[in-house]
Amino acid sequence: MNFLEAVPAIRRIETNRDALFAIDVVGDVSPADAENLFGLLEAAYALHPRIDVLVRLTDHESVDWANISQDTLKQGMADAMEHVVRCAVIGKPKWASLVTGVFPKALPFEFKRFDADDEDAAWQWLGARPTD
Repeated sequence: MNFLEAVPAIRRIETNRDALFAIDVVGDVSPADAENLFGLLEAAYALHPRIDVLVRLTDHESVDWANISQDTLKQGMADAMEHVVRCAVIGKPKWASLVTGVFPKALPFEFKRFDADDEDAAWQWLGARPTD
């Protein structure tokens, strides 16, 4: 399968809140998926300088961190530190420990992880619900 036929691993979740950026992560995350994610986040920050983020991990496999531009990662992390108020992650990613090493120990935003069977609690914590 070539990259034009590949299904994106990161998909937006429509919600009832404008200042909530919600995504599904499905399968392997490629460098192109990561670049797309950071672009979508930049657009969200332009519309709402302070946002909440929800990440739902569904059939997650892996992230190709080594092939994602270091400049893109640094800028993406700096932007998140500036704009994110709360972040909820649903599911148990294998790569969570790698992401934790990128951010400082004391985050400037609230972060909570929810098990897949606690998804409703994550949405409630963010005061939102999916609309699709």
